[in-house]
Amino acid sequence: MSEQRPTRIAPVGFGPSTAILRATAPATATVSTAAPFTAALPTATLPAREQPPPNPPDPPGIDYSDGIELSDGVRLRVEQVGSGGAPLTVVLLHGWTLDHRIWHRQVSALVEHLGDTVRIISYDARGHGRSGVSHLGTATLDRLGDDLAELLDRMAPTGPVVLAGHSLGGMTIMEYAHRHPDDFAARIAGLVLIATTAEGDTHTCYGLPSRVTWLIRLAETTGADVLARCGGLRTPGPLLRVLRPTLRWLLFGNECEPDDIRLTTSAVARAALVSIGGLRSSIGRQQRLDTLAGLAHLPVAALVGDRDRLTPPPCAESIVRTLPATELTVCPGAGHMLMLERPDEVNAALLDVVRRALTPIPSQRRAGTGGSSG
Repeated sequence: MSEQRPTRIAPVGFGPSTAILRATAPATATVSTAAPFTAALPTATLPAREQPPPNPPDPPGIDYSDGIELSDGVRLRVEQVGSGGAPLTVVLLHGWTLDHRIWHRQVSALVEHLGDTVRIISYDARGHGRSGVSHLGTATLDRLGDDLAELLDRMAPTGPVVLAGHSLGGMTIMEYAHRHPDDFAARIAGLVLIATTAEGDTHTCYGLPSRVTWLIRLAETTGADVLARCGGLRTPGPLLRVLRPTLRWLLFGNECEPDDIRLTTSAVARAALVSIGGLRSSIGRQQRLDTLAGLAHLPVAALVGDRDRLTPPPCAESIVRTLPATELTVCPGAGHMLMLERPDEVNAALLDVVRRALTPIPSQRRAGTGGSSG
């Protein structure tokens, strides 16, 4: 994949303090990390021979923790790099149906550039990866926001924290801010929001005509209701092989690397069907722009692919209108999987926010009020 070099351009309709980056790249067809079981859609050619999913290289000092047990008995798989005595903690939250491995390039970049000045925590959300399975009633964004609060209390009880969330991970951060505003105001020193939304499925149209979008939405929500009743079952391997072209179309641009689609497919294989289906309803309903409006004191970066089908650019634009100082990076031709598709841009935004959080302006930190109460 050719190297991408973002270039700074003038603000475009979001307010005088907005910085917008557009990464120069050839146009590609891309998408987002939701609706993995959508009906047959345009497909792309894949390697004919199956290969085992890659294991991303481990950065030095990684600790494979058994994780923590939450208040309702579900156990989260947690991995961390760095010392608990580091000046700042970075927590990475993955998207719907994915797991912590999606962040492997960002973990490596943080270690390379910041060393022992940060501790990095990544974890598999309940019902995802190697974490325990949710019951149907706890496969909700409310519960994911509470899980994040518990994880911070247990694993990073003191010191500033930067939160980076992709898709569902970004929505989880907003839910945490909404449900735990005092904790959020006291602890959080910066945000990175990647291919995410504060408005549920308001802007989701799959890049297709409205009538086709309506049919896909109907099939998706109906299928989600069925999946939500499948408990801890996972997607069978043969079905995933059939669905891989659709996942490829939904989640990546034209330059998708074979290792990246294999890693993504292996993550989907680990997600419990109750979480795939159960989360769909609360994801579609979430509305958190009012919560974001209370976070203007924080350094925030937002990134979006300009052909993301499920969290398209209007999702990021509404975030920037709410938080005008947000630095927005638009990646031409990219879809939903920006950590894999555009790691240089994601790494640059993450490193910038972390460095700003390491040298906060006291008056700005005191001005924070957190999110809305809920």
